[in-house]
Amino acid sequence: MSGSTPGTRRPDGATLVVAVILAVIAVVIWRDAARLPQAGGYAGVGPADVPRWIALGLGGLSLWSVIEAFRSGKVEREAQNTGPILWIVGGLAAQLALLTTVGFSIATGLLFAATARAFGKRNLLLTVPVGIAFALVVYLIFAGLLKLSLPAGPLEDLVWGLFRGTPA
Repeated sequence: MSGSTPGTRRPDGATLVVAVILAVIAVVIWRDAARLPQAGGYAGVGPADVPRWIALGLGGLSLWSVIEAFRSGKVEREAQNTGPILWIVGGLAAQLALLTTVGFSIATGLLFAATARAFGKRNLLLTVPVGIAFALVVYLIFAGLLKLSLPAGPLEDLVWGLFRGTPA
């Protein structure tokens, strides 16, 4: 902190904003948990307990952020590189938009490729199929072994048809 004395140091505004956001999220989670039935069951732990623990953790992080904002003072930050952030946000938007039409594997494969691009892998012709293959394996594990429902598209229908011995 060049040129400032401890008496004139100002709190870090960005850290205070983060603290407020964390506190708001904690309050929302706590209020939602209060609406859940709390039948303790065998171990005395009900469905509202974990959200309450999360809310308490976020409240603690909020308090810690306030303390750090006043203790550290205003901090110079590096300039943000928005390109990678836009690749990841764009990949998430594409996944959300395409999930119900093209299915889990293709939509998540595109998210994988966009995230890989954000981290410096520029060859989308390689990362898209690799991402789709990984996502298809995840889909097969979740849908086949764990019997959980994920959005299926033409690729998933084709693979299930091959497993069952019938064309899709």
